[in-house]
Amino acid sequence: MEGLTEKQTRFIDAYVEMGNATEAARIAGYKQPHVQGSQNLEKLSVYIKQRIDEKADERIAKQDEVLRTLTSVLRREATETVVVTCKTKRSYYDKDGKKVTEEEEEPRLVEIPTRISDVNKAAELLGKRYRLWAETEANSAPVTVVVKYDYGDG
Repeated sequence: MEGLTEKQTRFIDAYVEMGNATEAARIAGYKQPHVQGSQNLEKLSVYIKQRIDEKADERIAKQDEVLRTLTSVLRREATETVVVTCKTKRSYYDKDGKKVTEEEEEPRLVEIPTRISDVNKAAELLGKRYRLWAETEANSAPVTVVVKYDYGDG
């Protein structure tokens, strides 16, 4: 943002992050944060709006990113992390000769390919995007059906 001091830039970044002008002015290093915070809100409103728009733009997925994600799900390149419980048993005999069995359960994270239902949904969404099932003139033309009954003459 050209034409701004370093303090103003720090104020804008802090304000966009927190939404509190007084706190943003304090973080930016102003001596009277309450007064200068409200002044900066008026004076720098255009720059603040621009910075908010930039931040929002960074957080929102673009069309290419959405299509790449759907394609990776469709091709089963994407994976899911699920928790599975692994059970182990250990048996031994104690000093009295009795059999003792101990069981342990340990949760583990396992990567699995995307589910078929997710693949189908990704295929459906991509198909809609590319209009694979759209009505065309060739298959939506009106059809005339003539039905003849033969009642016989006799």
